[in-house]
Amino acid sequence: MSKTAVGHALSRASSEIERREVRKPVRLGYSQIPQNSTFNRRSLAVGVSALMCTSLAMAQSQVPEAEPVPDTEETLVLEKLELQDKTSDTNPYAEDGAPYKAKISGDSRHVKDLAETPQTIQVFTQTQLQESGKTDLRDQLSSVPGITLGTGENGNAFGDRYIIRGHEARSDVFVDSLHDPGMTTRESFAVEQVEITKGPSSTFAGRGSTGGAVNSITKQASTDYDFTKLQGGIGSDSYGRLTVDTNQKINEEVAVRANVLLGTSDVPDRDPASEDRTGFALSGIYDTGDRFSVLADVYYLDADDKPDLGTYIVPDGGGPVDNLPVYLQNQDFLTSTVKSGTVRANYEFTDDLRIENSLRYGTTENGYVMTGARGTVLDETDPDAPGGDNVSLSTHQGWQEIDYFADQINLFADKDIGSLLHQFVFSAEFSKTNVKNGVYSIDNTGESNCVTSGRNGASPGYCMYDSSGNLVDDLNNLMGREITRGDYDSDFKISTVSLAAMDTIDFTDRLTGFFGVRMDSFDYTNTLKSTNNETGESTLTKYAYDDVLWNGHLGVVMKVAEEGNVYANFSSSSNINGGESDLGGNCGYGGLCGDNTQVGNSEPETSHNFELGTKWDLFDDKLLATFAVFQMTKSDVMESIGEDDYETLGTLNTGKNRIRGVEFSLAGNLTETVSAVAGFSVMDSEILKSYDEDSVGRVLSNFADKSAFAQLRVEVTPKVVIGGAVTYSSETYAGQPDSAAGYNTDIGQYSYKVPAYTVLDVFSSYEFNKQLSVRLNVGNVTDKDYYLASYRSGAFAYKGDALNTRLTVNYEF
Repeated sequence: MSKTAVGHALSRASSEIERREVRKPVRLGYSQIPQNSTFNRRSLAVGVSALMCTSLAMAQSQVPEAEPVPDTEETLVLEKLELQDKTSDTNPYAEDGAPYKAKISGDSRHVKDLAETPQTIQVFTQTQLQESGKTDLRDQLSSVPGITLGTGENGNAFGDRYIIRGHEARSDVFVDSLHDPGMTTRESFAVEQVEITKGPSSTFAGRGSTGGAVNSITKQASTDYDFTKLQGGIGSDSYGRLTVDTNQKINEEVAVRANVLLGTSDVPDRDPASEDRTGFALSGIYDTGDRFSVLADVYYLDADDKPDLGTYIVPDGGGPVDNLPVYLQNQDFLTSTVKSGTVRANYEFTDDLRIENSLRYGTTENGYVMTGARGTVLDETDPDAPGGDNVSLSTHQGWQEIDYFADQINLFADKDIGSLLHQFVFSAEFSKTNVKNGVYSIDNTGESNCVTSGRNGASPGYCMYDSSGNLVDDLNNLMGREITRGDYDSDFKISTVSLAAMDTIDFTDRLTGFFGVRMDSFDYTNTLKSTNNETGESTLTKYAYDDVLWNGHLGVVMKVAEEGNVYANFSSSSNINGGESDLGGNCGYGGLCGDNTQVGNSEPETSHNFELGTKWDLFDDKLLATFAVFQMTKSDVMESIGEDDYETLGTLNTGKNRIRGVEFSLAGNLTETVSAVAGFSVMDSEILKSYDEDSVGRVLSNFADKSAFAQLRVEVTPKVVIGGAVTYSSETYAGQPDSAAGYNTDIGQYSYKVPAYTVLDVFSSYEFNKQLSVRLNVGNVTDKDYYLASYRSGAFAYKGDALNTRLTVNYEF
């Protein structure tokens, strides 16, 4: 083969590779081939051939010109190409050799690498999830800069709700890019990686996603490998956890995978508060290796907890009360049962045209009865300590049943138009969600021990301390509850038809454009049921309306160096009034109330985000550094209009707020032996418009203007790894989402402050051999008291975990 022939072959191969993008991950052994970065099974062969031709061309270029090259056929002997195992997991989306860096998104609609996507997307890789020691999604997200936790009273009160860039995101949670509407406890035993998108993203996520969205990518069966991984853990606070992850290749076309979880633990230093988990995820794949594949999975999780609502906050600068004894009642519970089944099919019509369809049906059952505590002044009619100070207990409860269906079709088409390559994504989706909310009938059989005062005057109550200031006996059985499940009080239903079109255009080798538009047409009803306690008669009130929402995104990426780019992005989102399914007719927190005829005249909440940023793939693509500045404005915000939160005229779109900020992050390898993921966020929030004019200029509730996180791992030797993580959050102030933090105008300060905190965790691991390793995690090394969020009245404040230890043994075969 002549130099010219080799050059032509290489040129054709390079052109083919550069013009085509494939979104399906392909793996050989444990080595990953990026799904979005110019390879598929056919172009892989072309690419390997080109690589070999390149070696031949280089060798021939070293031949002196004076020595002629015979124009005859020759037998070429090529060295064997070996693929190295560079990562400690089988995550097909991670960067080879960089265990903390994700290369691509698990959402196939992101057709470029994360480094080339004009939006802030932060990712927890499988290795980072494992080494952090955190197993609940709530705990993982609480460490992400720009995210805080929220609370509720009698809706979704257990804290599995997230606030991204100042905005409620409890309904913006996805699993494998399909909406997960269940208000549940979410576990990570079957999760490959977690992706957090910052800023409005309705083009991908549909209605909502004001501050961003969370997408968990699950572990799925693969025909590329066989393995079985066993993990067993023990630790302080009666901790025990066992997981199994096994992938078995049946033949070249069929494989199955199973993930199993058994776990139990007391809440650190808060016994008898506890958590129990049982779950499994089963998946199977049929892949012809040519044009067609189908993947199916089922998921089950049962979470059965004894919930702890922490402590309470003394208003007007008093702060949280430290060392409050655990006051939960023995009858308290928090349960979530999640069941779902998903089928995904993929068919390639040609190398440049393929279609995928994802269909899911699922159910969720939630229920809880919890005890809250707050400081109180006893009524003057109290027989033992009239007007005295004490801590009274309160009840928070509710149940929820959810069933949902979703079908999403994505068509991917790569087409040359003129001299430009367009990567089109056309999506159609139908979803239907039904949610019934109800309450429990609770009879407190324990003897009342104090008289408290409140909105309804003096009433018998339950207090933690006697008249001498001593803790009462048998505190955890003080109220003696008898609990009966009651009828539903809210029947929420929403059906949505969505259409979207996106295009990624490579204008030049250095300039890429992103365009997208989405339409969501919804039909909404929420039927409220109220029962007269005296007559037993029920009254139904129905909120119903429909509308069409339009949103889009526009982005551009300019490559300014071989390693880096700058980008600009504009995106929008819309949300509907009453879109939070767990609130029924309660005002605030996203619920509807007031005149049921006015809802049809409401305006959708709209958000617009402008972001400028830069991304740099450094150290041979092993470290991704990002920096972004952004401004997000939300208009037509729902507000409860009336004299106070309990006597309202209704829910109207009268608010407006703005978030400005900067974010920086690193993910990947700093050296060959040091890996890190780190970031910080500095933001400013402001109420721009409100029905309550006194709220204008104040900060948003549950909003941390500064937050930071860093997790570091160091390979001391090939067998020994040490590392740690530090999480920081500035102070936040309690209040309703999308509203100004509670404020006392008499003294000119915010009412309920959650203090700033810094928490340090450490870990170390030792590898005995390729099959056996052990890891030790120590959480909250300094045993610091810290608090994550508070209810708007300060009645409870979630307490972070105390000092805890976990020893995990990993065995793989």
